[in-house]
Amino acid sequence: SPVVSPDGKWVAYTGFDWTDDTYVAEKLYVMAIDGSQPREISGTLDRSPGHLMWARDGSGVYFTAADRGSIDLYFASAVAPGQPRRLTSGMHGLTATSMSADGHFAATQSTNTDPGNIVVFDTRNFTPRKITALNDDLLAGKKLGAFEEFWYPSLDGLKIQGWILKPPGFDPSKKYPLMLAIHGGPHAMYSSAAYPIMWFEWQYYAGQGNVILFTNPRGSTGYGSAFGNAIKNAYPGKDYDDLMTGVDTVVKRGYIDAKNMFVYGCSGGGVLTAWTVGHTDRFAAASSECPVIDWFSFVGTTDGPDWYYNFAKFPWEDPSEHIRRSPLSYVGNVKTPTLLITGESDLRTPIGQTEEYYQALKIRKVPTAMVRLKNEWHAYFGIPSNYLNTLSYRKSWFERYTTRSTVP
Repeated sequence: SPVVSPDGKWVAYTGFDWTDDTYVAEKLYVMAIDGSQPREISGTLDRSPGHLMWARDGSGVYFTAADRGSIDLYFASAVAPGQPRRLTSGMHGLTATSMSADGHFAATQSTNTDPGNIVVFDTRNFTPRKITALNDDLLAGKKLGAFEEFWYPSLDGLKIQGWILKPPGFDPSKKYPLMLAIHGGPHAMYSSAAYPIMWFEWQYYAGQGNVILFTNPRGSTGYGSAFGNAIKNAYPGKDYDDLMTGVDTVVKRGYIDAKNMFVYGCSGGGVLTAWTVGHTDRFAAASSECPVIDWFSFVGTTDGPDWYYNFAKFPWEDPSEHIRRSPLSYVGNVKTPTLLITGESDLRTPIGQTEEYYQALKIRKVPTAMVRLKNEWHAYFGIPSNYLNTLSYRKSWFERYTTRSTVP
């Protein structure tokens, strides 16, 4: 949202020139309050600014931006051309939400060992100081899994960032089940630190003896416009290769039981989960949540009609691309037991998509079940019981198809 400078004369805002690209990182601009004198102040920074706040003296704009799994605070001068300065650093999610008149910031911060607290810092020292202990009572006496960041080359050499969460008491000489988590969007970013709700979910599964793998395949945000736009008119596609190469990389380390690997994701992650089981049998079970199964029927029924522009042609001009990129087109290959979970009130990926896939899997006699979440919109975060039930349904489904040769 546009924000007005302290003197009321200038407005800071984000935007970008129109393009037919799938993803473009936004730029930071200022203009006079009457709309005149617009100019860009984000230099060559290829990341999208958010949470804009003017400096109290009107000299520039503070903002947050996601970069390679971290979210940090930046400053862009409004009076002297130049590059924005990154003011904080570290593997964390830092979202500054307010600043006092004397230059003190309040922010939320999450790290890979702390799901989230309120921190403060000022313009003289940008080192966050924690002032709450919101989860200390819940985490007291708990053994947490350890995150490991790694980078790996995909099939065409593109470098992909990923993380592994190992169970508490991890022993590399033993074999563990693997859970591949795929993020939605597809223009979004996973992190070991930035998103508390996923932190809880992954620690929950790691505590049961699973190795969790999550990566940011091409199309993800936080890596610039070219990386995000790499799936233009090609989704799903090479992003699937990025995910499978990540699995291969971890399996080669020797501590994964390749007979007990599982895959899940919601929204864009649900799309890629359904795509995965249509292209490989390597996973023992899958959970495709709030997916798109049939692009032809989806683009005209979703609440985001701009999805029409994610294809080279409209479906009435040439439906071949919509068909070729639809997971439904590959359901004849599916052998993997696949759970389906979607909110009944979902407008983004309407439940009709889930119903199409469920019917197809049933016709093919592939083990499946459909969970319809009551009073839930997109994903499963709206009602706490829906969230916890989703974790339990997914866990139960995977356990049903787990062989007992792995670490419990």
